Amino acid sequence: MDKVRMHVFFSGRVQGVFFRAFTKENADRLGVNGWVRNLHDGRVEAVFEGPRDKVEKLLYMCRYEHPHARVDDVEIHYEEPENIVGFRVRY
Repeated sequence: MDKVRMHVFFSGRVQGVFFRAFTKENADRLGVNGWVRNLHDGRVEAVFEGPRDKVEKLLYMCRYEHPHARVDDVEIHYEEPENIVGFRVRY
């Protein structure tokens, strides 16, 4: 199993559209660990950690499958996995 950690910044219409709840729900369903939070500049920041195929699926879902968000840009940084357990919304 190829485990990865993706530190992601989503830009566009990603706040006020239940983006964090959508991300958590799908992370839990896929078994991806990490967290998601709103930033003061209007972006959403997230860390996805788990098997590469599941992390990439979650990234795809956040970018293209949210019914109300419009993701204009995604900035991705790969980091060393930290063995996070669970997925949570940070405030």
